[in-house]
Amino acid sequence: MQQIFNFIFKNSNRLLFLLLLCVSLLLTIQSHSYHKSRVISSANFLTGGVYEKINHVTEYLNLKTENDALALENARLKSIIFNTKDTTTIKKPENIKGVAPDEIIVSKVIHNSYNTHENFLTLNSGSNDGVKTDMGVINSLGIVGIIDRTSPNYSTVVSILNTKSQINAKIKKSNHFGSLSWNGKSTGFVQLIDVPRLASVRKGDTIVTGGQSVIFPENINIGTIYNIYIDTQTNYYTLNIKLFNDMTNLGHVYIIKSKDREEVNNLEKGNKKNE
Repeated sequence: MQQIFNFIFKNSNRLLFLLLLCVSLLLTIQSHSYHKSRVISSANFLTGGVYEKINHVTEYLNLKTENDALALENARLKSIIFNTKDTTTIKKPENIKGVAPDEIIVSKVIHNSYNTHENFLTLNSGSNDGVKTDMGVINSLGIVGIIDRTSPNYSTVVSILNTKSQINAKIKKSNHFGSLSWNGKSTGFVQLIDVPRLASVRKGDTIVTGGQSVIFPENINIGTIYNIYIDTQTNYYTLNIKLFNDMTNLGHVYIIKSKDREEVNNLEKGNKKNE
């Protein structure tokens, strides 16, 4: 305490000068609007910078609380999404390669397998919606598979990624036909086999449905030629086809009705009986 008093006595003149200077500055600022505005502006700048730094520190210290709050909010939003029925309606396309809108059933893939040799999909449409076995399933990019079984509200589809699948297909530019199958290797590729050597084939040529069956309309997209091989035993081409569809990521699909399917099937069965 004695040291403080000694300091004041020794520096009394300087301290008095500083006191009078502060008083004069204060009086000057209060009596002149310009000086007052400048001081307030400078003070706001300084305090704003300080508050910003303090806020950054506070935010950093409160990160755990903020993260917990965000996690709870995300959980709430996900709960709302998962418990809300899918009310999004997909319009039927006006025309799919000559198929009328009333011959199309819009459905949605609710289960999709693609990691086995015999893959199937499950759709949320069944016999109550007019779905029958052997109907073709496509989407906006190309073919997906063929209806295998139905229940009142659901149906299963033999995926084109199924080693037992056989679909008639052709090279679009030349109309040379082959049989579309899958070798069980890559989910992005299928194979067109038994293509005659007379066919003109090039990498990048488009492959479409052949139309020699009543399951798929003609000229539905499948993919493009990626590799060309020659089967030395049969002397036919085997074409590796890169699919337009990503078969691991399917949403809404179109089930194609065929008004001629039963008539053609009955006719073919009759021919077989006669044989």
